[in-house]
Amino acid sequence: MLAVAVAGCSPQPAPHWGGATDAPSGAAPATSAAAPAPSGSAPAEPFAVGVRQLDLARDDRALPVTLWYPATGDAGGTPRTGVRAAAGRFPVVVFSHGLTGTPQDYAAVLTRWAAAGFVVAAPRFPKTSGTATQPDVFDVLNQPADVSFVLTEVLTLDGRDGDPLAGRLATDRVAAAGHSAGGITTLGLFTLARDERLDAGIVLAGSALGVGTTFSGAAAPQLFVHGELDEVVSYASGKAAYDQVPWPKAMLSLPDGDHGRSLLRSGDPAFEVVVDTTTDFLRWTLYGDPDARRRLPDGAGRGGVASFDDRL
Repeated sequence: MLAVAVAGCSPQPAPHWGGATDAPSGAAPATSAAAPAPSGSAPAEPFAVGVRQLDLARDDRALPVTLWYPATGDAGGTPRTGVRAAAGRFPVVVFSHGLTGTPQDYAAVLTRWAAAGFVVAAPRFPKTSGTATQPDVFDVLNQPADVSFVLTEVLTLDGRDGDPLAGRLATDRVAAAGHSAGGITTLGLFTLARDERLDAGIVLAGSALGVGTTFSGAAAPQLFVHGELDEVVSYASGKAAYDQVPWPKAMLSLPDGDHGRSLLRSGDPAFEVVVDTTTDFLRWTLYGDPDARRRLPDGAGRGGVASFDDRL
């Protein structure tokens, strides 16, 4: 079932999303409402974006990581290598790609998050990326542990003398996000392989296949994004997983949205709504920005391209 569900996740001609089935039952009892970061303000102006690579490995699993981060210099333009990080401490978002994808397939979204004041760490998984010799869909179930390992390694950079990100990471404000098979990976980090460091999650057209819906640990707000015309992951399967989340949550539904092409490519009418909604969700959950929280419903409804189920 897992192989059938995510078989259509090739990033060509654009990133696709993976995983489709009815979500397992058995959600954890609801906990008290999650408290986002202490009330504060996210950066009001965008940053320039820097980019660098980390060569990591968990045992025999190579996990090269692309890091996008707020940088010095003028905002806009192409992310640059070798540029100094901007002043401040920035929350961390770890992002999981879809089957046969790579982090670079998602640069249009991830660089926007970095420009808004987040350090984004995106590993390339050894057996499900577009560079894998023989992609193995079942290896998705090993990826939550990969993400936790990558998160540990990235957070240590904050205290590493001489590292460009030393003193720049808000190590107590962390979220996970994922698309396609990466959505399954992300849900796994809040269920079977709960990483208690995570304060929030974003699931882009994911499902609970293989990782279940037994959410555990402290409440962590979740944002789901799903196209109602998704040809790989049925909208119903994503909604079923969403319904089982016992914590503060919201779901951005796109009536004309497919499996990702209309959502992750700039120029599509839905793209700006998806980017702005996910960015304001991160601003609220990781910076504690009340203005970002207030913007969410109106921003999600802008242009009539989406509906927003708001239970945050």
